[in-house]
Amino acid sequence: MGSEILSLQESNLSPEIIKQNVLPYYNLQNGKISVIKFKDTEKQRAVYRIDYNEKSYCLKKVYYDIKDLLYVYSAIEWLYRNNIRVPKLLPTIDNNRFVSYQNMLFILTPWIEGEKCSFDNSDHVIISIKKLAAIHSISRNFQPILGSSPKQGLDDYYISTLKHFQDLLESSNEAFKYKDIFSRQFISSFDTNLRLAKVSLDISNKIDTSELSKSLCHGDYVNKNLIFPEDLDPWIIDFDKCKVDYCAKDLAYFMRRLLKRENTKWNIDLALSVLDNYNEISPLTKSDLRYIISYICFPQKYWKISRDYYKNIHKCNKPAFSTLLSNAVSKSDFQYDFALNIINAVQTKYNMNLM
Repeated sequence: MGSEILSLQESNLSPEIIKQNVLPYYNLQNGKISVIKFKDTEKQRAVYRIDYNEKSYCLKKVYYDIKDLLYVYSAIEWLYRNNIRVPKLLPTIDNNRFVSYQNMLFILTPWIEGEKCSFDNSDHVIISIKKLAAIHSISRNFQPILGSSPKQGLDDYYISTLKHFQDLLESSNEAFKYKDIFSRQFISSFDTNLRLAKVSLDISNKIDTSELSKSLCHGDYVNKNLIFPEDLDPWIIDFDKCKVDYCAKDLAYFMRRLLKRENTKWNIDLALSVLDNYNEISPLTKSDLRYIISYICFPQKYWKISRDYYKNIHKCNKPAFSTLLSNAVSKSDFQYDFALNIINAVQTKYNMNLM
């Protein structure tokens, strides 16, 4: 963290500079400023807490342009008007919704107090899923305001899965070539993970794209972006990645984060409960279900770690990669059993063939 603080002080994002050049636009120049997060990457990100007159605010330096910011603003306003708890962008003294300083954009929202969604709390999980279903239901006809960028996903999931499947085959060729510690680890669990990838590919091949549900999607709907106050009606924060996309992707992304954890390790009953609770509010099509099951069955960590390792084999930290792979493969058998069970359960419950 020391190097990051140094970078922050050397950048135009130090608290002193922000206090002098950004906070006056909100009449908050006399407030107390604390750095919450700073990422010194190509697209610098920074988050500050501002405390003033017994009120707290969140000031965020965004990493995208005005058109994308207008899209995010549109999404937040849309959800706010449909009774979803989202932190609104607060106006500046000249009634803008952002501050531009040295080609950087800043937005201010109220500081949201509460507890981050706990994946070990079943009430939190079910409420979060019902909230996601509600967001999707009310956002099927979402229209961003004029002048904003048209942010849209809707990528062909089968093509993407096929590409990942081919990456795994290429990684296996590299593993047999190098035969180092990482490669031996990779080969030891290759059969199980290849079977998982094959199952995922076969299911994705049966997706009818025209049947997939579409709406405004959050894009990063995970526990850190769900804040629970005492009344348990969660606030949804951080819409930086929102776009019109397939609802199944938003849901599957949440489910994979939930299921891969040690405490919830590929729990079939939990997965079915999530699908049931979502489906009650926003009915899933058969292709939605195929997308979700394919997505959560694919050996994502195993694929990504091995791809990154062989791309950077001559300059990466090999022991660190071996540790990452070891953690991933330790759950491979659990994920494979889960895949077989969830396929059978969904086919029975929804009276369909996934593959």
